Amino acid sequence: QVQLVESGGGLVQSGDSLSLSCAASGRTFSAYAMGWFRQAPGKERVFVASIDWNGRRQYYIDSVKGRFTISRDNAKNTVYQQMNSLKPEDTAVYYCATSRFPVTSVLPSTKYEDMYWGQGTQVTVSS
Repeated sequence: QVQLVESGGGLVQSGDSLSLSCAASGRTFSAYAMGWFRQAPGKERVFVASIDWNGRRQYYIDSVKGRFTISRDNAKNTVYQQMNSLKPEDTAVYYCATSRFPVTSVLPSTKYEDMYWGQGTQVTVSS
């Protein structure tokens, strides 16, 4: 069974940095794309960033480009998201996700049911 466990969330001030980690288990990590989504209070869960199975391509929403960096370490079965210059609007629960299908990219259009999900980690940015 695929399991994703996020860590690294917390309370920071505007302009600070935070690094999220997601440890995966239950299958061959290196064959699957990974992604981060977030859900702010009262809003839908939305795509933030993803990285292909081989790490060669990354995708970001416009609002985090230049501030967030997604990376993966296949030897550690872990995906990371480095978040710099955080803003209050980045406040949300951040979820790690992975495609159910090998090689297939995780994109904003990827269906919820086509991914496995972690339990989420809270990121709060105060102004």
